[in-house]
Amino acid sequence: MITYPIKIAIIGALGKIGKILIKEIKKNTSLLLTAAIVKKIPHDFQNKIINKKNFFQIKDIFLTSLKNADFDVAIDFSNPISTIKNLKICVKKNKKIIIGTTGFNQLQQEKINDSAKKIGIVQSSNFSTGINLIYKLLEITTSILGNNSDIEIIDSHHRNKIDSPSGTALSLGSVISQTMNINLNKNSIYRKKEITKKREKNKIGFSIIRAGNIIGEHTIMFANSNESIEITHKAMNRTPFVLGAIESAKWIHQKNKTGLYNMRDILKI
Repeated sequence: MITYPIKIAIIGALGKIGKILIKEIKKNTSLLLTAAIVKKIPHDFQNKIINKKNFFQIKDIFLTSLKNADFDVAIDFSNPISTIKNLKICVKKNKKIIIGTTGFNQLQQEKINDSAKKIGIVQSSNFSTGINLIYKLLEITTSILGNNSDIEIIDSHHRNKIDSPSGTALSLGSVISQTMNINLNKNSIYRKKEITKKREKNKIGFSIIRAGNIIGEHTIMFANSNESIEITHKAMNRTPFVLGAIESAKWIHQKNKTGLYNMRDILKI
C-alpha cells in the first residue's frame, strides 16, 4: 500500500542542490522531509537554510548518517564514495534511492547495478527535462547524420566541477555511440596539447571548459563538408535538476518493482 506524504531523506542537505531540494519539498504537500544528512550538524542551522521566512523545524532531522533515518526515498547528490555507502544502507533498509551523483568508476557502477536487483533506483547524470529531451533529439540526429559528420561535445561547468567530462557529457556520448553501434571508450577523443593526425571517421570529440560559475552548458555539434548542426542546452539555475529528482522520487515510490531506471523512464521518452 502506497502512503502519503512520501518521507524523503536528502543526502548532502546543505549543498547547492540540497538547499534547493529543501525549499521545493517544503512547497510540495505530497512530500515530507524527514532526514537531512550532512557531514557535520551545524550549530547555526537557521542561517544555513535558504528562505528563512518559510523556515520549518529542520534542526531535529539533521543527521550525520542515513542509518538512523526514517524515510521512504533517499535523494543523493553527493559524491561516489558517499553514494555507495548510502546505497548499502538503502538496500539493508529496503528503501528506494534517487542518484544524481556522477563520476562513478566501473566497480562502483556495478554495485549500483547489483543493488537495483534488490531495490528501486533512479539514476541519471542529469535530471533536467531539457537534457533528457536532447537525448531523444540526439538519437534522431545521429541516425541521420552520425556516419557522415564529425561529432563534438562541448562540456562547460563551474570551476569547482570535479569530474571531467561531466556525467551529462558522457551520457550524451553514450546516446550517440549506442545509436551508431560503436564503442564510446574506443571512439572518444579528449582534447589535449599534441600533434594530431587527420581525424578518423566515427569518432566523438570531447572539449571541457571549467570556469567561473557556469552551472551547466552542453553543446553537441554535427559537422560535415556541407553543413553544421548544433544542439545546445543551458541550465539557468539548478532548479530543473531538483524538480526532476523530486518527480523521480514520486515515480519510484509508486512502483513496487525493483530495478534501475533513469529520467527518460519518468518522462516516457
